[in-house]
Amino acid sequence: MIRVILCDDHAVVRRGIRDTLAETVDIQIVGEAGSYSEVRELLRTVPCDVLVLDLNLPGRSGLEVLASLRETDTQIKVLVVSMFPEDQYAIRCLRAGAQGYLNKAGNPAEMVTAVRTISQGRKYVTPDVAQMLVDNLATPSTEALHNSLSERELQTLLKIASGKRLSDIAEELMLSPKTVSVYRSRVLEKLKLANNAELTVYAIRNGLV
Repeated sequence: MIRVILCDDHAVVRRGIRDTLAETVDIQIVGEAGSYSEVRELLRTVPCDVLVLDLNLPGRSGLEVLASLRETDTQIKVLVVSMFPEDQYAIRCLRAGAQGYLNKAGNPAEMVTAVRTISQGRKYVTPDVAQMLVDNLATPSTEALHNSLSERELQTLLKIASGKRLSDIAEELMLSPKTVSVYRSRVLEKLKLANNAELTVYAIRNGLV
């Protein structure tokens, strides 16, 4: 039996994933979490084989969960399931220690295949991600400026480009508006941009939103 913990801040999304996995006979949901602190507590107390992890968590991100797992001697495999574009996040997540990456908009049947695959110690990526990995190896290219952004800076970029105000972003990420403003300033500096309008144009041209 493959023991799975779900971590997503939206209960409706967790229910959808739970219902999909519950249709199998070899996968058991042993816990659910909606935040970084909740999933860390579950991972300390509940035996688990696979963690199905969203990136966009309140307070601290899914990539920070990956980072904390890398610091421990754990056999837990991680499948990242996110709405963020594959071309911007899949490779970043795999480099951070995830064993697989799926877009939430994908076929639910893929979820079952992915969980089974990574529980066996293998990687799971979609054909599109596999092609990106091949392209990265075969065609050296100039690193995009946004690849130098930290996880929080990239989140701030994406949310601003999506039309959200700093106060809204602060509330979603459970940060102070001042902290989000600092992240915005760093993003503008690293991308060599002057304002939110240029930031939005950059995000669109680079397929980030």
